[in-house]
Amino acid sequence: MISAILLIIITIFLPPVGVALTAGCGADLCINILLTVLGYFPGHIHAFYVEYIYFKKRDEARAGLYSPDAPGVYSNRVQRGGKQYVVVQPAPGAAGAPPPGYGTV
Repeated sequence: MISAILLIIITIFLPPVGVALTAGCGADLCINILLTVLGYFPGHIHAFYVEYIYFKKRDEARAGLYSPDAPGVYSNRVQRGGKQYVVVQPAPGAAGAPPPGYGTV
């Protein structure tokens, strides 16, 4: 909760910094810098939208819910609510792989 309040305060003064902290360095940050240069308020609107989607997706992920990707947000970190799900399974017969027939009934 405190981190969300600090993020909002930072975003009020410098919208690209808020987007960088939320989405990282990528397309969303470039878009926000461009919007902030073109007009201060469009940069704010975009920054608060990215943060809203981030916190919404984070809460949905904690509740075990899934919703489709939000339009206009290009960061996977924001779309997944800060979670990066990567499933890596070792090749059969490799070290750490389950023995053949493991888990079958």
